Amino acid sequence: MLNHELIHPPLLEALATAGHGSRILLADGNYPYLTMVNPAARLVHLNLAPGLLTVTDVLPLIQTAVNFESAAVMRPAEGVDASVQEEYRRQLGDDVPMELVDRFDFYDLVRSPEVGLVVATGEVRLYANLLLTIGLSSHRGG
Repeated sequence: MLNHELIHPPLLEALATAGHGSRILLADGNYPYLTMVNPAARLVHLNLAPGLLTVTDVLPLIQTAVNFESAAVMRPAEGVDASVQEEYRRQLGDDVPMELVDRFDFYDLVRSPEVGLVVATGEVRLYANLLLTIGLSSHRGG
């Protein structure tokens, strides 16, 4: 029995095979999962229903398993509420820089070979896609 907050087997397997520099997309419910991702990336569906589970639900659990060195979000269109991105900023902390990326540049990043995991969530807020880059582990061997 796992004694850890994250117990989802496919997520654990994907995170265990990822390393420093690998990227993870926590995608909102509007993201085109099949066409705008690296075809080799593992796709894990956590989109049970609209609003279940959200990116802000999933992020803290994934943070218990891996460290992040950077993040990227889509630049919102003018006048669109993208306050969810401020929630990400708070959850990630000041040590993880977050870059605003134009929509099609964001899609290009997600299609890159560095993206090994795409997590489909039930997030309904707009511009809620979060691309995370894994940093060094705090568990270093000698």
